[in-house]
Amino acid sequence: MAAGETQLYAKVSNKLKGRSTPSLLDSLLGMGFPAHTVLKALAATGRKTVEEASDWLHCHCNDPSLDDPIPQEYALFLCPTGSLLEKLQEFWRESKRQCTKNRAHEVFPHITLCDFFTCEDQKVECLYEALKRAGDRILGSFPSVVPLVLHSSVSYLGFFVNDSPADVIREFAATFATEASVLADCTVKPCTKQLHLTLAHKFYPHHQRTLEQLARAIHPGHSCQWTAALYSRDMRFVHYQTLKALFQYKPQNEDELTLSPGDYIFVDPTQQEEASEGWVIGISHRTGCRGFLPENYTERASECDTWVKHRTYTFSLAVDLNSRKDGAASSKRNGEFHPPQTSRSLSSVQALQATIVRKSVLVVRHGERVDQIFGKSWLQQCSTPDGKYYRPDLNFPCSLPRRSNGIKDFENDPPLSSCGIFQSRMAGEALLDSGIRITSVFASPALRCIQTAKHILEELKLEKRIKIRVEPGIFEWTKWEAGKAAPTLMSLEELREANFNVSMDYRPVLPLASLMPAESYDEYVDRCAMSMERIVSICPEDVGVILIVGHGSALDSCTRPLLGLPPRDCGDFAQLVRKIPSLGMCFCEENKEEGKWELVNPPVKTLTHGSNSAFNWRNWILGN
Repeated sequence: MAAGETQLYAKVSNKLKGRSTPSLLDSLLGMGFPAHTVLKALAATGRKTVEEASDWLHCHCNDPSLDDPIPQEYALFLCPTGSLLEKLQEFWRESKRQCTKNRAHEVFPHITLCDFFTCEDQKVECLYEALKRAGDRILGSFPSVVPLVLHSSVSYLGFFVNDSPADVIREFAATFATEASVLADCTVKPCTKQLHLTLAHKFYPHHQRTLEQLARAIHPGHSCQWTAALYSRDMRFVHYQTLKALFQYKPQNEDELTLSPGDYIFVDPTQQEEASEGWVIGISHRTGCRGFLPENYTERASECDTWVKHRTYTFSLAVDLNSRKDGAASSKRNGEFHPPQTSRSLSSVQALQATIVRKSVLVVRHGERVDQIFGKSWLQQCSTPDGKYYRPDLNFPCSLPRRSNGIKDFENDPPLSSCGIFQSRMAGEALLDSGIRITSVFASPALRCIQTAKHILEELKLEKRIKIRVEPGIFEWTKWEAGKAAPTLMSLEELREANFNVSMDYRPVLPLASLMPAESYDEYVDRCAMSMERIVSICPEDVGVILIVGHGSALDSCTRPLLGLPPRDCGDFAQLVRKIPSLGMCFCEENKEEGKWELVNPPVKTLTHGSNSAFNWRNWILGN
């Protein structure tokens, strides 16, 4: 550090002498850590223990931003406790189970008292003092019961705080803002709008009635002690998605992240161009390092899971602030509620009987593609200088079909790998064992989808009886395709010459030439909805299964129109699609009695397998 900065931190250290936590600072400085990184570690862990801050510093030893003067962002919330909190948590679980996740599930139950604001690491102690002063000043007038009035609209459900209790709470927030400005030199904007405790936000309109019924089971009169809680978050990742590692992962390359179960990873959805399918680029919350990681090793986490609780002030208890540090608090935050797993409503025998008497749609993702394993340069790995194909690895296909423009057209229309072919055949074999009756097959014009459909039909012994109808309307979202021009795909004549039993008479909903590069999300979901409406309408009215072989995105964009659901939020859609494995399936059945389609368990199980890295026997023998 510069001499001036060293002197600054020396002044800070001296200024904190005699306070309740300077021993944390002194202990960490005694371990040899630089003062500026010690203060950053204390701010990032909530100034709780030497052990937590020391662990943070050791984990972040390779963090490229460790020396950057980036402060934390802080916010003050009023949080319920006791039986009211239990009822709210029960609502959280049931609303997620019955109506899927909405924006309220990203954060724990709370009333916002101020906007997020920044505070320099060396002044965080002063925020704690500001909280104590504001709490002590308002303690005598804080309402014994905070009245909550239920309010509902088409996109919001929550409790409003009205009248004089709301005025007292606003006064507390304003006092904290003033004290924080004086003591910690922070600019805090206290909440001046309608105080509210959100129950549901940005949900589907058809869920409003169910959510209201669940909310009426919450009685605001339940006993409750209200606690003002000071939280912080890393301001750099506010607009990122947060993933949680489910399994351990040991990097195979130097640009990959190490994962341990429970690790949180920050991912910017707009910066994933470099990542191959099935991988993402993220920044580890635990280490601060950036790298690639397999997305199927993770699940989506909530926004507040990486927030840190610092100090609390409980209004109905007149105890010293130092006893209110909430020993249970850690970087693993409140609000992570896991709904119980729903059991299958029908036995496997009943489900099979249902498929026999109902019209159904089975949407399947294609098998593993070559570039998913060997990267974007896969074509260079298997091409001779004169442009001929050869097989450099057993997971490359034995051969490639002939294309009019030569091997270069495979670059943006890759084939299945050998494992992808095996996956497709295994799925077809399982479908044969399940006893379902496939009556028609539609496939995206991408080669990998047509190959998958062919191998499934071969295992079903239907490859000669059922022709594959190529439907460009269910092709992948073109924004995700490489290149500025529309993808070059094989023509029906080329497919037939390559022994694919494609229908030459089928008139697709959308012609191949209609696929435009970089289409908008709305354009994509509209063409999928139009295609599915036409596909279902042109198929015979008799019962049977319509097989749709498409991309991971098809499991969402081709089923939601049938189910009468609106398109997902674009960000949620992208996050969901990345988790869909090869040969992932969604199964919809028509319920004519109720005049609707229903999503049910697919007729076969999923296929899970591990990675198999390249092996060079020379390295093994020579010990390199």
